[in-house]
Amino acid sequence: MIYFDNAATAIPDEKSIRQAEKYLLHDFYNPSALYSEGHKINLEVKQAAANILSTVADNGFSVIFTSGGTEADNQAVFCGGKRGNIVTTLGEHSAIYSAVNEAKQCGIEVRLAKLNSDGSVDVEHLLSLIDDKTSLVSVIHVNNETGAINDICEIAKCVKLKNKYALFHSDGVQAYGKISFRLNQYIDLYSVGAHKIGGVKGCGALIKRKNLVLKPYIYGGGQQQGVRSGTENVFGIKCFEYAALSRYAEMEESFKRVSKINDILRSRLDSDLFGFISPTDGSPYILTLNAYGVRGETIMHEADDNGLIIGTGSACSSNASKRYSRVILACGYSEDVADGILRLSFSPENTDEEACRAAEVLNKIVKHRKEVME
Repeated sequence: MIYFDNAATAIPDEKSIRQAEKYLLHDFYNPSALYSEGHKINLEVKQAAANILSTVADNGFSVIFTSGGTEADNQAVFCGGKRGNIVTTLGEHSAIYSAVNEAKQCGIEVRLAKLNSDGSVDVEHLLSLIDDKTSLVSVIHVNNETGAINDICEIAKCVKLKNKYALFHSDGVQAYGKISFRLNQYIDLYSVGAHKIGGVKGCGALIKRKNLVLKPYIYGGGQQQGVRSGTENVFGIKCFEYAALSRYAEMEESFKRVSKINDILRSRLDSDLFGFISPTDGSPYILTLNAYGVRGETIMHEADDNGLIIGTGSACSSNASKRYSRVILACGYSEDVADGILRLSFSPENTDEEACRAAEVLNKIVKHRKEVME
């Protein structure tokens, strides 16, 4: 089997899971407990936060552990955008897009910035939507459907020049552990998830500027300095820590390896059968293309029968009632193009041989389908 749907969930990092296993089976104590075993586990959680933070930020930030990127995004929206208007983009993950629509029902004005054809935000339009009543601006770091990279550090700086009181948030779930960057002083909130880089599902974090006062999103026992209640998922947190440290230790090598896989597919897929949506300067971990005249879902199922697992877009939107991706349509593509969308997404564990085989399978499927239709 060839697994090319790592943007949905990545291949688990077995070494990290084994390292963290003791926190599930043996050191299972509650970090909030007052006895010595609980105190030791509390220190382990703090160490995990420090190590995860060190990969992308300095001591001016802190970490709130969550159940995943979706919860982190939701906390950013509902605790950061509590007045005036929220400015975001048409290219956001559903965790932001659905959350701002819910905020809209509560009386918050929502303003959506247009996209460029590759899925990146139209920065000029985004900035034009910001005024003195803007409480939150949220811009995805790497578009989860096209792989386009937004320069969030520069965008955040421009946002603050227009409104220094507006909070700036970015969904970094598809960027963290994959592309090199550091958060700057203009970014207030940043969401990450564990299972996109080899950690386990059910764990993520909202990285926040340390001196930012953020109200809780989940109430209860007051864990994590009262910002996020609930007994911490120590196993998931430690697995996240180990997977993150492993990914960042091999960041440059992994980027080169995945870039080569991306290049192989771009060169071997038949240009008479496929067109590319993903930009060449985007994240190499995502390659989105469209099959001319053949439904993406049809290709996906037939590829699965041939031992190739791929996606047709964001897995978090696969249950939506609408047939076409709102993000692809927002990029300016027609419904015909959106109907043939395929998303291939990679892991450092994937190989050149798998890329060659995947191109062969996809070329064969689409060619056969077109011949049948003719």
